[in-house]
Amino acid sequence: MPAQPLIPPFTYTSAVAKVRRAEDGWNSRDPEKVALAYTPDSRWRNRSEWVTGREEIVAFLTRKWARELEYRLVKEVWAHTDDRIAVRFAYEWHDAAGDWYRSYGNENWEFDDNGLMRVRHASINDVPIEESARLYHWPLGRRPDGHPGLSELGL
Repeated sequence: MPAQPLIPPFTYTSAVAKVRRAEDGWNSRDPEKVALAYTPDSRWRNRSEWVTGREEIVAFLTRKWARELEYRLVKEVWAHTDDRIAVRFAYEWHDAAGDWYRSYGNENWEFDDNGLMRVRHASINDVPIEESARLYHWPLGRRPDGHPGLSELGL
């Protein structure tokens, strides 16, 4: 049975739940599944790339996760209003050569009345890290409930 939609207006509690649901989706690394959280005409700015619509979202995420291997993400609410949520995040991944990175960023989200994201703006910086500096060691997929978030990790 699908989870109930989290729709505007957002409270702090529902914004936290919406962010965790988004994190879980992205940690699935399933582009088709993730794209369903966005309006059919959703507009993104991801770094310097502009993406419009679910088809382009699927293509973008497919390229991303083919390049960013062993991707693990943690998101956290920064602020929210009735139909917008600001998020900060950090994810870890390695490239085909085995070099590890932690990517830090901020996202601004805007939702329609059905709780689908219609606008996403993401600013992201990649920082090379040693494998020994990794903080995310859970098995690929959903971050375990007991795993610390960004604030607890000092990120």
